[in-house]
Amino acid sequence: MLKKRITSKDALIGIIGLGYVGLPLAVEMAEAGFQVHGLDIDGERVAKLKKGESYIIDVESRRVADLIKRGLFQPQADFSIIKECDAVSICVPTPLRKTKDPDVSYIISAVSVIKKYLHKGLLITLESTTYPGTTEELIQREIEALGYRIGEDFFVCFSPERVDPGNPVFNTKNTPKVIGGITSKCTEMGCLLYGQFLQKVIPVSSTKVAEMVKLLENTFRSVNIALVNEMALMCDRMGIDIWEVIDAAATKPFGYMPFYPGPGIGGHCIPLDPLYLAWKAKTFNFYNKFIELASDINGNMPRYVVAKVMDALNMHRKSLLGSKVLILGMAYKKNIDDIRESPALDLFTLLLEKGAEVHYHDPYIRSFNFGDAVIHSVDISPETMKQYDCTVLATDHTDLDYAMISINAPLIVDTRNIFKDHRENIVKLGAPQTSTARQGYQEVVTERVSNAKG
Repeated sequence: MLKKRITSKDALIGIIGLGYVGLPLAVEMAEAGFQVHGLDIDGERVAKLKKGESYIIDVESRRVADLIKRGLFQPQADFSIIKECDAVSICVPTPLRKTKDPDVSYIISAVSVIKKYLHKGLLITLESTTYPGTTEELIQREIEALGYRIGEDFFVCFSPERVDPGNPVFNTKNTPKVIGGITSKCTEMGCLLYGQFLQKVIPVSSTKVAEMVKLLENTFRSVNIALVNEMALMCDRMGIDIWEVIDAAATKPFGYMPFYPGPGIGGHCIPLDPLYLAWKAKTFNFYNKFIELASDINGNMPRYVVAKVMDALNMHRKSLLGSKVLILGMAYKKNIDDIRESPALDLFTLLLEKGAEVHYHDPYIRSFNFGDAVIHSVDISPETMKQYDCTVLATDHTDLDYAMISINAPLIVDTRNIFKDHRENIVKLGAPQTSTARQGYQEVVTERVSNAKG
């Protein structure tokens, strides 16, 4: 019955959570011809979507408006529709607690709602990133306790989200989709559903394998970013330009993949997913030295950048205390409006703690909450750029006027290797200061040492 409803696209689909994962997924399903109910507890989100307004950068409002007009997408806060759904995908947040252990409360809440409206034949797919074993522990066992038989009365899969916000090439539709079910029948049903609207589906043998796939992908990135960040610190100490080193190494056509240093790592996945894995591994008395070391290196990059700012100001005979500093880019990566876990937030906090007057400019982040205050993006122009003692490029949005910035900013600390012209006012992460600036600084130091001795 379920198989027939999926292949005929008569299946009614529910998506729990309409964020960066859930909304693009709901839109792709609806555009393929399924009737999709988008479920979210955030009334403001639901209201915007009902008016055809998208708040996700990768989903155009016109697509949402068209689907709502055609009756294929119905955003709502009433979860009772689950009792009519043939399949439900869970796309809720999975943050870390302050103690660095997983917070799966959103998954637990979603499963509680599903249990309330559960019926035979329902396909449940968890997409929220989590530790291996979550799908079995929090979904399978909970529903089996009600007397339902897995693979017969209900079906459960895990399919890791692979959303890369702002990616102009890969999106929900053309990114290969990994799916693992509790039983072979579960995997079959999951692949059948997702295969109706995605270009490629990759079945794996179990939910644990699928859960581990996502953690491996992002742990791989975290460890390699940490490696190149440490290389940047080393090159800085040695007077070598890490960016030139990476560009030269990247010419090797095999055995090397370029990663790039930066002010830290951000977003919901790379900073958090490896720690999910490390936490779970400890329950097996296995300790991940690479993962925790990588987290430590990446987590301390904002402090290195602040030290770089202090050194750069010192070169110009200024102190960070009382200086006026502008951060360019508050989003965690370029060309998106996502501020989650952004290293720029750490920079903002650390610079304030050092006594600087800190402002920021970001065309994608118009404001953000900082404690009880709301911090707003400032406008920039040739005149305003000249007012800052130091400008820190944290996020390299493509639509910033870098030529104007480089000409008018008295001092720039570039963490993304955007400025290629080697101006005397530009200091790069992982690269030595220009020889002229160092020479001038050394002359001042030598003169003051001589005076002190004389």
